Amino acid sequence: MTRRDRQFPLGGRQAWIVYVSALAIYILAVFNRSSLGVAGLLATERFHIAATQLSIFTMVQLFVYAAMQIPVGALLDRFGPKRLLLCGVLAMTVAQFAFAFATTFAEGVAARVFIGIGDSMVFIPLLRIVALWFPPLRIPMLSQLTGLSGQLGALMAASPLVYALHRWGWTPSYASSAAAGVLFALLVLLLVRDSPNPDHELDQIKVRAIARGVRAAWRTPGTRLGLWSHFSAQFGATVFALLWGYPFLVAGQGLSPSTAGTLLMLMTVTTVITSPVIGGFITKYPFSRSTLILGIVVAIMTVWGVVLLWPGRAPLPLLVVLVLVTAVGGPGSLVGFDLARTFNPPTRLGSATGIVNVGGFLASLSTVTLIGFILDRVAPGGPTTYTVDSFRVAMSAQYLVWTLGVVQILRYRHKARRGLQESDPEAYAALRAGQSIVP
Repeated sequence: MTRRDRQFPLGGRQAWIVYVSALAIYILAVFNRSSLGVAGLLATERFHIAATQLSIFTMVQLFVYAAMQIPVGALLDRFGPKRLLLCGVLAMTVAQFAFAFATTFAEGVAARVFIGIGDSMVFIPLLRIVALWFPPLRIPMLSQLTGLSGQLGALMAASPLVYALHRWGWTPSYASSAAAGVLFALLVLLLVRDSPNPDHELDQIKVRAIARGVRAAWRTPGTRLGLWSHFSAQFGATVFALLWGYPFLVAGQGLSPSTAGTLLMLMTVTTVITSPVIGGFITKYPFSRSTLILGIVVAIMTVWGVVLLWPGRAPLPLLVVLVLVTAVGGPGSLVGFDLARTFNPPTRLGSATGIVNVGGFLASLSTVTLIGFILDRVAPGGPTTYTVDSFRVAMSAQYLVWTLGVVQILRYRHKARRGLQESDPEAYAALRAGQSIVP
């Protein structure tokens, strides 16, 4: 029996080799995604742009990412994770090189578009690898481990990239980070496999069948519950880390660049610590996953309310609490994927996961745009005129997005629970009893 004909055990040595290799691509993707967040003020100088134009960099990247999720989910069901991961890392590598040498606003935007395209082809295939290569009871915890490990990319963007940008400049820093993509592409080619069992390789699915799968996933209330959970929990941390957190802390709250970078690193550390806690909770209490999301969102809204209502600049301890609580939304949003897995059969898991992943990035896209638009209205002079009051008004836009998300979570939680109780009372009872169910 050749290696290609062999069936590998779920959760065995080969599973971990495949998973870690794919995970490395995700870490790189998070780094590329986050790399503009600490360079926002430098970007305004390099490209001679205002806040609205700066937000366009992140806006187009998030828009492309969100728009690609459902097609990527369908393509994943058609071609498998390995091919998508390879396409993703190659697209990001070329785009990051282009961004390193971009000198005009148009060139920079084009580069961020292709970073968004490449980024969109990484996370969903990685979750498919987890679902195929590991036993069902380990999937929730591994999903949290995936989000946790991806924060290594954000950590590298929060501190080492800040140091590199100030020491070596724009082009050497971004070009060096892009070079890593070549090595990561080799990892995919040599070590990643689509399935542990070649006898169950993905079928050649016709376009009409793919469309039916997407429609069926969308009609499932559990999928939309996952989408709105991801929508509500993720965007606060994403907006803060990807673009507006650093200017908010430096220009709005008067912190030094090094202190602001440290707080962004603290967000990553918080994600690392809370991810296994959340993973353990949803494994033990699967019926209460949406309740957990609601609690996280309300906590984030509350802390932001205190900071924005504080007279003048908020004290450093309060800002520490802000980044700690906001960071929990990142691993919390991954619960949305577990909800989609619960209510969809494996044959359309890629499509359902893609739909869920649209949520957080659609919310992030909207919020990034709103904040940039408001900043240009209240501080038309650009970054040099940003004040605590400017950011007080701009950051309040987040409450519009949170409110919409909470209303929709409550709506689809009721629909998902009622639908499961009517269609499969035994599965509903098992879920209430704390048992993980597989459609």
